[in-house]
Amino acid sequence: MTLPRGRPAKRLDRNVTQDDRQARAPYAEALQRNADEGWVRLGVPGHQDQPKHHPALAGLAGPELLAVDIPMFTEGVDLPAPGETSSPLLEALELAAEAWGARRTWFLTDGASQGNHVTCLALRSLSPHAVVQRSVHTSVIDGAILAGLRLEFVQPSVDSVLGIAHGVTAAAVDEQLTAHPGAAAAYIVTPSYFGACADIDAIVEVAHRHGVPLVVDEAWGSHFGFHPELPKSALQSGADLVISSTHKLGGSLTQSAMLHLGEGPFADQLEPLIVRAMTTFGTTSPSGILYASLDLARRDLYLNGIPGIGASIADVEHLREVLNAKGRYADPDPSIHAAPDVIALDPLRFVVDTRSGGVPGYVARRLLEERNRIHVEMATGTCIVGLVGAGSRLDVDYVAAALHDLPEQDLGAHPPIHLPANAPRQMDLRDAYLSPTEIVPAAQAVGRTSADSLAAYPPGVANVLPGELITQEILDFLQDTARSPYGWVRGSVDPAVERLRVIA
Repeated sequence: MTLPRGRPAKRLDRNVTQDDRQARAPYAEALQRNADEGWVRLGVPGHQDQPKHHPALAGLAGPELLAVDIPMFTEGVDLPAPGETSSPLLEALELAAEAWGARRTWFLTDGASQGNHVTCLALRSLSPHAVVQRSVHTSVIDGAILAGLRLEFVQPSVDSVLGIAHGVTAAAVDEQLTAHPGAAAAYIVTPSYFGACADIDAIVEVAHRHGVPLVVDEAWGSHFGFHPELPKSALQSGADLVISSTHKLGGSLTQSAMLHLGEGPFADQLEPLIVRAMTTFGTTSPSGILYASLDLARRDLYLNGIPGIGASIADVEHLREVLNAKGRYADPDPSIHAAPDVIALDPLRFVVDTRSGGVPGYVARRLLEERNRIHVEMATGTCIVGLVGAGSRLDVDYVAAALHDLPEQDLGAHPPIHLPANAPRQMDLRDAYLSPTEIVPAAQAVGRTSADSLAAYPPGVANVLPGELITQEILDFLQDTARSPYGWVRGSVDPAVERLRVIA
């Protein structure tokens, strides 16, 4: 069965020559020039580009690493060179905005989490509350706590076969914006961890009709819009603020990300608020290495996106064809695409229902690592999730053979996986977080109000929030996650979730 992988995107101009602005990487080039000049460093960082005296650090990635690890506010790199009015950093930011079709772009060195924190603080200046998808990343919850932003939740659809939430519909967003007038924004996450994409065009229309901006946590979609077989990006669909984990599939180094301001009706209002919030949450010692990786990832996506991503898509599609032809594993894509809030799937991500082939997902992940040195992105009790970065390649024959060599077990019936229901809210997020608390044995926490945000990883969606009731169902789910080979619970007092922090 062939399923739509993406919507035809409004193409960004890709008629690029080597003299084109996008063919440059001004920040990365300036960083390398600075390293080649052989400075005698008498400031930070403390290694001072002396690999002879810091051999362990130099051995980590070669002495070149120390040479490009420079302090912020270096003239000719972060600041304009003497006599210049612009800087390589400003030029790199302008090129990134141009490449993604944004009005303005900010580089982030604390991942998309920093972008969510910044966004929540900025939105609090518009209103005390926002309408937010319940299955957002926990960094949105953390940002709301820090900002004192009350969240009114839109419930996503839940895939009971795979046991994961996907996205939200425009109708659900409309309902919550109607029920909570005066919100600062509508805030959603798409694509999901499984690559499921929501109808951003429709949700933008709903949000703007209610007079609020749409914020999209597009952490897993930094590559969208750079190839015709990929879904449209959130910016191409008219989103007003977009948080992008460029390091995930875009090719930059881990922890680097971007925040994009769209060219929408709220840009003038949002821009100064983002600038101020970036000052609050931005480090005064950002990594030039991470900045350079963002600059290079942008150039590579823009210049090589069509042939490079095309090869990546072809590899993933070939793997799907091979697995479907062998017939051992059921293809979960139809059930994902059948969700009411899913209009497309990311073609660079593949889901394998290993349970249908007699192997629990967690076991499949462990065996693939031990037997084949294959590391997949995620495993649940039902499946594994793999991905191919934009421009990366996949050894289809090797991966397919490894999957079919997994020992089969008789797992019996395959009942649906039920995510625990969200518990009633007893207190506001921030009030609960700042209230006096106590730590009690898990059994005694049932029926009490949680003081922590607890999220089963993967995928990092909060199962219980500060101010919500702790139920037996939620406790069982979190403890089951903690006992699984690759699961852990973010925010827990101890790894086994044997104790919980509750409101005193």
